[in-house]
Amino acid sequence: MSGLALVCHRLGAQVTGSDRARSSYLERLEAAGLEPRLGHDADAVPADAEVVVSTAVPDDNPELARARERGQRVIHRGELLAELCAERRLLAIAGTHGKTTTAGMLVHVLRATGADPCFLLGGELPGAGEGGGAGNAGWGAGEWVIAEADESDASFLRLRPEVAVVTNLELDHHSQWSSRAQLLEAFRAFCRPAQGLALPGDGSLAGLARAQRIQAFDRDHPGPALDLPVPGRHNLLNARAALAALELAGFALEPASRALASFPGMRRRLELKGHRNGAAVYDDYAHHPTEVAAALEALRELSPRRLIAVFQPHLYSRTKALAPRFGAALAAADEVGVLDVYPAREQPVGPLAGVSGLAVARAAADHGGGRPVWWLVDAGRAERALSPRLGDGDLVVTIGAGDIFELAEALVEHPAGNAQ
Repeated sequence: MSGLALVCHRLGAQVTGSDRARSSYLERLEAAGLEPRLGHDADAVPADAEVVVSTAVPDDNPELARARERGQRVIHRGELLAELCAERRLLAIAGTHGKTTTAGMLVHVLRATGADPCFLLGGELPGAGEGGGAGNAGWGAGEWVIAEADESDASFLRLRPEVAVVTNLELDHHSQWSSRAQLLEAFRAFCRPAQGLALPGDGSLAGLARAQRIQAFDRDHPGPALDLPVPGRHNLLNARAALAALELAGFALEPASRALASFPGMRRRLELKGHRNGAAVYDDYAHHPTEVAAALEALRELSPRRLIAVFQPHLYSRTKALAPRFGAALAAADEVGVLDVYPAREQPVGPLAGVSGLAVARAAADHGGGRPVWWLVDAGRAERALSPRLGDGDLVVTIGAGDIFELAEALVEHPAGNAQ
């Protein structure tokens, strides 16, 4: 939403808006000259405004309710994204995991090689914002727009990409998709308009291949050598996906691969926040078992004395469906802490009544082989439990799509100069 607001502002629209809490995204809008409000106030909605909402905005939101009372046009963020993307040649990145990093790699390469892309990302890319800071959106003079295609609410079906990337596919958003077959059919519809399509080289998504040009990617795909500054086999796969997309879009691979050597990583993706008592403090956005496992595998490459994972489940529906798998993934750490669920748009009622992070903690203990597992409930207790335990050579990582990054920030005594 903040990226859409920023781009519309850059294109000359008068933009207002609100959010329930301060964040780096709000601060970036303020730095660009916008005045986002904290809290929601029906009287603050301009009578002549077009109102844009995300899936997370409930029907009883006072600003949304006022706009509907007046008969104002209300559209979903996905509709506005599609309108903006239709202005340029669209390279869209879809998939359950790796969208943000792959999209960030594409933006970094195109900026580094002078292509000056437009972009709308689901995360913050260091160096891509105002004054060289982190940014999640921009409207360059180049002919391409790089955008993430979000399947969580089916809004990606509004996009018409010229080149599409599908990084992978797993059932994740259980409140939207009832089965993998239903999700696969939606991805087929997303891919249908694309002239070029980049797919995993393992053949797992071969059924999506209906484009004129198909490019497969895998870690060992023949092509330019890669020297990535970010850890993890999954990031190597993301880089190969980005190169496949660039080749389909007509860009030379050698300069692209050289540019990837300076990729700074994405905020909240294996991001080094700083240190405490000689321990490194990382933060990661992983909120699916596959992502948790990939993050912990990547951090093992850094050879910590002790790897401590603190996880905050995201959404009651996902926690209910995947608690055993989360526990198995977290068992890759030496010690595990679990917070309660970050609810986002959901409430623990009906079929979700009684769901909590405790199920994940119990699953982690079942899979942990006697390793310590703590049920920490909230960030305050987590900080009190962790702070005295951290020492030289330790690595602690906060994991989740909610507000657990605030725990990482609270733990840090010495911030990282240039966090990855």
